[in-house]
Amino acid sequence: MQPLIDYARTFRHQTAARPEEFARLAEGQAPQALFITCSDSRVIPSLITGARPGELFELRTAGNIVPPYGSGQPSGEAATIEYAVEVLGVTDVVVCGHSHCGAVGALVRGDDLNAVPAVRDWLAHTAPRQDGTKSQDDPAVADAVQSHVLAQILRLRSYPCVARRLDAGELRLHAWFYEIHTGTVLAHEPHADTFVAL
Repeated sequence: MQPLIDYARTFRHQTAARPEEFARLAEGQAPQALFITCSDSRVIPSLITGARPGELFELRTAGNIVPPYGSGQPSGEAATIEYAVEVLGVTDVVVCGHSHCGAVGALVRGDDLNAVPAVRDWLAHTAPRQDGTKSQDDPAVADAVQSHVLAQILRLRSYPCVARRLDAGELRLHAWFYEIHTGTVLAHEPHADTFVAL
């Protein structure tokens, strides 16, 4: 933790070297995209995309899960999506899964999650398509994660604000898969129904 604290202590000196850039950020935000991805510490949206401060509005959840809309309970995830789409007016939403995903791997393997009931209940929001032993034997769980990302895209389409902007041609949805071990980003190509390198 100490290196993180040390860096935070000196960060203001870095901002002082670029006062105009940081002054603009204080005036408001106009991100290009909502980037929905996993909470996994190895997945850094700005590192993957090269985004500068203010360019991405991020939603990070365990397993990059988009919960069902209108569950009757307040949801930080639904609020983030709605704010990005309705208030900030993002034109693109990316759902980015990743290789070696612990959440999807636990579902594919059928791990006993009773010792972590909040995790178990959160993961109950989704279940990736089982692809037989191929997914179970693959430590990257690539096929299962890609299927899971597409399920989250479908879930997003059920959000009224998303559906409205899609119908108006004002919003695009993107399904991505990030390979942690190679740095490769794949995007779903709907016409071929496959993930291909960007």
